[in-house]
Amino acid sequence: MQIPYEILGKVFILLAILVIIGIGLALLLGAYSFSRHKILFPGFVLFMLYLFYGPAKWICRRFSIRDTIVDEILVELRNALMLEKFQKTKGRKVVFLPQCLRHPDCKARCDPIDGYLCKKCGKCDIGTICEAADKYGFKVFVIPGGSFVKKILKVHKPESCIGVACYPELSESIQGVAAYMPVQGICLLKDGCFNTEANVEEIIRKMEESCV
Repeated sequence: MQIPYEILGKVFILLAILVIIGIGLALLLGAYSFSRHKILFPGFVLFMLYLFYGPAKWICRRFSIRDTIVDEILVELRNALMLEKFQKTKGRKVVFLPQCLRHPDCKARCDPIDGYLCKKCGKCDIGTICEAADKYGFKVFVIPGGSFVKKILKVHKPESCIGVACYPELSESIQGVAAYMPVQGICLLKDGCFNTEANVEEIIRKMEESCV
């Protein structure tokens, strides 16, 4: 039996075109929701952008659009969809901070489960966040990597969380954590692997929202 390569080729091209159109539509809907704070077809947008994450970023670059818009859409849509549940959760609440926020002279000890144990020395913003967390009933974890999140979830069993990271890492992490609890993601103001900066006011505001 002869394989109809010509037909298969046409089908493949048609599917590729449909995928590109779907990704483009998801980006447009996501960008509209992101800019107007009005969510449109969130399930479709999240499905398409998570499934075709790499191609979506490629399309953005081809049209000279910063590809981080894909991560921003994913994070902001998740935030909007889970905000009400996050605010209503009254059980254990945690904040995950990346270790890159630490001051270069940080002397905090790294616990094998809880990560770096902040001494609130005042050299970086982590101490300020910890003080606010004490006020609003949150526990702060300064983690060296994503593997610590799984250990903390298993040991401490939080019921909601705030995650702080750069957009690419945040969009990936928030997808996994959202399966277990309501989460709110906040992007770093200045990313990188060293001397980063967090939006402290936004983190504290999220804590306040959960206590309303």
